[in-house]
Amino acid sequence: MAVFSRHARVNEPDGSRMRVRAALSLINQVLDESLSQLEGDVRADTRWAVAWFRQYGFEPGPFGAAETLSKGTDTDIGALGRAGVVKSGGGKVKLLSVREIPEDHDPADGDRVSEWTVCLHLAKRLREQGADATAALMAAARDFVDLDDVKELAYHLYLIAEQKGWAETALLFNDLGTSWTDVEDAARRADGPAPVQGQFRFGGEQPEAGSRWR
Repeated sequence: MAVFSRHARVNEPDGSRMRVRAALSLINQVLDESLSQLEGDVRADTRWAVAWFRQYGFEPGPFGAAETLSKGTDTDIGALGRAGVVKSGGGKVKLLSVREIPEDHDPADGDRVSEWTVCLHLAKRLREQGADATAALMAAARDFVDLDDVKELAYHLYLIAEQKGWAETALLFNDLGTSWTDVEDAARRADGPAPVQGQFRFGGEQPEAGSRWR
């Protein structure tokens, strides 16, 4: 979309003018493909949460729709509630936002850790307590989730939020993404030398600190 703001005309491959609606359609197509690949690698709670987030963000939605989605993603609303992913009542279900999740999260507590919960708690910790506290949480989460998947999830949540025009939420996940390398380095120092089999593979260049994920 930045291309449209910089140039007076953007063309289709055949030379005709590309309309903004056509560009958005292409963006949605690529985003869907990328999300589908990610969702095939993550846990059921995360798959449900991402699908719900795309539809409702952190606003409430109908319980019936949430229950139908849970059956398609092999989870259930009660379990999502116990895991600290959602709250429900009055025929509505909503994802817990960063403001609503607890400050003292420990991945070792409970038995339903997911990439979603780790991602949100990392974003919350970074915003409210800074990089050192975030690094400590990242080090603790390493034994429970694949941090590479959490990083990819943060990127996709940023893309969804920006596409939807949810500026504050997009900034939240953008901050986590652009700080990831520094936080990860601090987490490794805090955790001590990791065994070879515990190291993660990180592909692609990371955005520089302070930049935006584009």
